[in-house]
This record gives sequence, structure tokens and C-alpha cells, in this order.
Amino acid sequence: MTCRRIPLLTRRIENWSDAYTNGAHIAGGERWPAAWVEPARAFREAQGSDRARLDLAYGGAARNRFDLLLPQATPKGLVVFVHGGYWLALDKSYWSHLAAGPLAKGYAVAMPSYTLCPEIRIGGIVKEVGSAITAAAAMVPGPIMLTGHSAGGHLVSRMASATSPLPGTVRERIRHVVSISGVHDLRPLMRTAMNENLHIDEAEALAESPALLRPIENIRLTCWVGGAERAEFVRQNALLASIWTGLGAETATVVEPDRHHFSVIDGLADPAHALTRCLLAE
Repeated sequence: MTCRRIPLLTRRIENWSDAYTNGAHIAGGERWPAAWVEPARAFREAQGSDRARLDLAYGGAARNRFDLLLPQATPKGLVVFVHGGYWLALDKSYWSHLAAGPLAKGYAVAMPSYTLCPEIRIGGIVKEVGSAITAAAAMVPGPIMLTGHSAGGHLVSRMASATSPLPGTVRERIRHVVSISGVHDLRPLMRTAMNENLHIDEAEALAESPALLRPIENIRLTCWVGGAERAEFVRQNALLASIWTGLGAETATVVEPDRHHFSVIDGLADPAHALTRCLLAE
């Protein structure tokens, strides 16, 4: 008996910096992140001072501040959105309009800033985000849903890992974590040019990659990515859900058609969109 030759489709990444570059591979990609500034500003102003509590301190560093946006009635619970920017750029002010979906459903939304690399290491950012969530949780009772985009997806997943900096009383309130285009294994970034500022080494990658850590007990995780995103983001999205499924977590993986790295978060601004409904576990 003879064996047929089966052609193998192999893949090897030669340019790691390009593999994690987004804007250059999106038509009109140069419009972001500036395209978010005005919608976010207008949304904050529309809430008024009674429903938009801005620049609340959660620590002593200059960027240890969060905005808390409140619904019209008593909050049903708390959503925390953690921004991306490869731990190197941006702040809470770019994303306020994304609170529209959860707010319309009756949930308060906290959006923290954090100290950026290279002033801090990623492990330090993890601790800061843990402090921000803890501070927001003390102000809003009820269930907590965590979501974040890109580097923020890493950070909220990290909150749900066994070595989370969150206190047990806060961990117990987490109902759902939605990582949007998250980077869950930091080791590939060690090969990129941006690591000159991130300073990720093997020890930090092993300690701070959610895909290399166990999930906390009884966590529900959804990994959400755009169908038009870079292959590495699609791979990273599937990676965490696959590994945590094998470690006992309740997981789901979503590839939203026709969404790229910058448009994939837009659904949070719409209370009827599947992303908002998924986050709130409706």
C-alpha cells in the first residue's frame, strides 16, 4: 500500500514588527486614533457633571485616574473598559463614547488611564489596572464586567488569571470578561521593534501572559476579534480561549465579519449590538 503525499500549508513569521502593525494594513488607517477624539469628547459633555465623574484618583501617579460614567437610574452593575495602545500610548479620553451601549442598558462604566511604558513595565501596569478596578468597584455595587481592546484585552484577561492583583471580594463579582483583539501571549512581542520601549523579557512574558496562566475559578471569558484583522490578532484571540477551555473556564470565541482592528470596538457604543449584549451576558 502506498501513501499519498499530503501538501502542508506552513506559515512562518519573518517580520514580527509588521505582524503586529495595524494602521498600515487598514484602508484609511491613518485616521485613527484621532477619529475617536471628538466622539468621545462630545459624549462626555453630553452626560453632564452629574453622570460623568471625571479624573477620579485611584493611585498616586499622574495617570492613575479613571472616569466613571453613570446611567440615569441606579446602576445594575459595573463595566470597566481598559484601553489599548500597546501599553505605550493613548489614555481614557479616547473612548468615552464606547460607554453608550452599557449605559443604555443601565450599567455604570469606568474607564481608567494608566502609566505608559517605558516609564513602567507591563507588570506594573497590571497592578495599576487592578487598583483602578478595585477603586471603581468600591463605588458601584453589583456584578462586574471587564472588557478591553488590544493591550487592554491583555490587561482585562490578566485580571481574570490566577495571579490577578484584584482582591478576592472583587474577583468574586466578575461575571464576564470580554477581551477584544487582545494580545494574550507576550512572547512574540519580544521580537518586535516596540520592545525597545516595552522591555519585555522572558520572565515578564511568562509572568504576565494570560495564555500562560491559569484562569480564576468560575470565570466566563469571551475572546472577540475582527475578521479583517491581522493574522496574529486572530491567532492570539483563539489561543487564550482554547487554553482556558482546557483549564476549566467557560469560554467563547467570536470572529466578527468585516471588522478591522479599529472598528471592532464600535459595537460597544450600540446597546443593541451583539458585542454589548455579549458583554452584559444577555
